[in-house]
Amino acid sequence: MTDQITLPTAPDFLWGASTAAHQIEGGNVNSDWWAKEHVAGTLCAESSGDAVDSYHRYPEDVRLLADAGLSAYRFSIEWARIEPAEGEISRAQLAHYRRMIDTCLAAGVTPVVTLLHFTLPRWFAERGGWFAPDAVDAFSRYVEIATDILGDVHHVVTINEPNITSMMLGASRRTNLDAAGLAAPDQAASEVQATAHRRAVEILHGLGHVRAGWTIANQVFQAAPGAEAARDGYAYPREDFFLEVARGDDFVGVQSYLRTVIGADGEPVPAGDDVERTLTGWEYYPQALGEALGYTHRITGGVPMIVTENGIATADDSRRIDYTRDALAGMARAMAGGCRVEGYLHWSLLDNYEWMSGFAPTFGLVAVDRTTFERTPKPSLAWLGKVARTGELP
Repeated sequence: MTDQITLPTAPDFLWGASTAAHQIEGGNVNSDWWAKEHVAGTLCAESSGDAVDSYHRYPEDVRLLADAGLSAYRFSIEWARIEPAEGEISRAQLAHYRRMIDTCLAAGVTPVVTLLHFTLPRWFAERGGWFAPDAVDAFSRYVEIATDILGDVHHVVTINEPNITSMMLGASRRTNLDAAGLAAPDQAASEVQATAHRRAVEILHGLGHVRAGWTIANQVFQAAPGAEAARDGYAYPREDFFLEVARGDDFVGVQSYLRTVIGADGEPVPAGDDVERTLTGWEYYPQALGEALGYTHRITGGVPMIVTENGIATADDSRRIDYTRDALAGMARAMAGGCRVEGYLHWSLLDNYEWMSGFAPTFGLVAVDRTTFERTPKPSLAWLGKVARTGELP
């Protein structure tokens, strides 16, 4: 006899998938990441190039998602396209992203729009990015511009994973990566992003209909025996600080993939050689999602949560289904325990460009031919769509 877990269904729950503009659109030449990909000695495995050409093929991508039974699509709009030079606003690019929103709505898909998913306009980055003296003002102007196309968008993410950005900036400024590659965050970058986020939320609330929040990379920090204090000290600047900022928001995005065990010396303990690993080298640990939800609920004091990213890099789609099933079971347990979860958005809809790792790690529910850009749905897409339609998790 098989136990059955029941989950909420649409329209009361957002079931869908996520992407990010730079990772799927292609040709994002005015962004700082394009510059990083092409600089001499780049650490990026390859250029994003055409990515998967979703800039032109987004109607097909939305249709694939909707036809599978999913009802929400999280995607980002690109500041570097909308404001390619300081003060120069592209109305054509705003219209492009407005067409994406309209395509979602016409397909019965709820758009969840992210305003900033890691990439910055090159002009802004060259002026110091988040360390520029007018960083908050520059970002706020962009948010004001973006509101022109958000008239019927009800879920907006201000900044994606600011804690990862702070860690990357910490690494670039101090080159103090620890054993797991998680640099000590640059606290100045954390503070300015927090200020920018609060300003953005104020602007979005001024529209009267938008629910706003930001997303956090949840590392599920666990303590080795006797290392609880060391874990807490390690976790605070990397995660808790950002969750505390979210306490006044409409929701917080939970983005969970793995766990990180902290030893008594305050450093991550590498997973053993005997554990199953994903294509990114991460430990296969689907339990992370339920644990991340419980932790986020506790630190924020009960702010509503949307799982804005959760998935696995694997070439074996049956393991993707296994991972997602166990992750959703953990989500169900967290919800039964009092966590308010309003949606699950799988990472990712498409096999895409994964930053410094290039195209090798495949997270998608849909495979993409890199030459023809032909989309091929994987069994996991239909599987997740059925869960979304029925609310039944075997």
